[in-house]
Amino acid sequence: MWQDAKNIYHFFQGVLAVAMYRFPARGMTVIGVTGTDGKTTTSSLIYHLLIKAGKKAALISSAGALMNGKASDVGLHVTTPGRFALQSYLQRAKKEGVEYVVLEVTSHALHQHRVFGVPFAIGVLTNVNREHLDYHKTWEKYVHAKAKLLQAAHTVILNKDDRSYDRIKKYELKSKDKKVITYGMKKDSDVNPHKFHFTSKLIGKFNEYNCLAAIAALQQLHIPDDVIRKGLTSFTAPKGRQEIVYNKQFMVVNDFAHTPQSFMSILPEMKKLTKNRLVHVFGAAALRDTYKRPEMGKLSSEYTDIIVLTSEDPRSEPIEKINTEITKGIKRELSDYKGTKVVKGKRYLFIIPDRKEAITFAISLAQRGDVILLTGKGNEKSMNYGRGEQPWNETDIALTAIKHNEKK
Repeated sequence: MWQDAKNIYHFFQGVLAVAMYRFPARGMTVIGVTGTDGKTTTSSLIYHLLIKAGKKAALISSAGALMNGKASDVGLHVTTPGRFALQSYLQRAKKEGVEYVVLEVTSHALHQHRVFGVPFAIGVLTNVNREHLDYHKTWEKYVHAKAKLLQAAHTVILNKDDRSYDRIKKYELKSKDKKVITYGMKKDSDVNPHKFHFTSKLIGKFNEYNCLAAIAALQQLHIPDDVIRKGLTSFTAPKGRQEIVYNKQFMVVNDFAHTPQSFMSILPEMKKLTKNRLVHVFGAAALRDTYKRPEMGKLSSEYTDIIVLTSEDPRSEPIEKINTEITKGIKRELSDYKGTKVVKGKRYLFIIPDRKEAITFAISLAQRGDVILLTGKGNEKSMNYGRGEQPWNETDIALTAIKHNEKK
């Protein structure tokens, strides 16, 4: 109730922002991408393919903003910028001659009218899983928020294999001036690997879905298939998304995965790459959906050899409470990381609240053929231990630990 009342204020702020910047998105083709997982990779992929096709394009996502090759940050812990910041970016893009804007859109942004006045030519939905229920309260309301983008777009692109598909279909998406395109692994989808053969450097089946979503969007923009295929082969994952930080005697991967569904996607793929042991460093953010904590612990324990539980923005919530809830899904004994000698073939659980110390410890354990997987922070530029936002760079911390390890 309070959120809905507050959104009246958000609505008028959205109207004011659009008016102040004089409807800057008009005249540009805007592609919006929403979903629980895969938004950043899919948005970045669409932008990459547009650039490779010789188009003037801009990208605004959690990875930052790119406008004709010029990068800028969108802020700490922000995916979709605020109303005024977004309209400012769009105005700047228009002045730089941008034709296409790819915008990553969150459910919060849609619910809070942050994208009010943006004329979406295409709306892409990657998937909808249980997430952000601390804000939306129910899965139905979460789906409804995501559907706002699809209702606003002229062309809708849906993942036919996702469980949200049947629910999304109930919304009035079909009209005389709206087109609905589906993608998926099966032949009954409009865009699928059987009809459109492609290769990419990205790992995992989940990234095949991201590629299919991007292919569907680019086809609707009339980009030639051969250009799309060529662009797919040159695309590398964005920072913090399946980012291979190090790959010599062992591998270190930095990924943003922070939901049960994203764990189900990334962990099996990392297990396939592991020639020795899979070491997983993760935690759970505070003041978010608590139900997912034991689920994430259970999934990690199913696929990994060594778990190092740590902080992931504990904010005002005790880190001990968060990790205790995660361990409810982990069926292995807790070991003392300072006094335990790790034995090959045995599975371990360590808890190290300080994330930098946890990453350093995990990398110190690395043996030939190991994969060290860091999840939860990705490319985020800050960490909140309850004392406000502090600068953070997961990749840099991992590289420092690797260098220190090599000197031993």
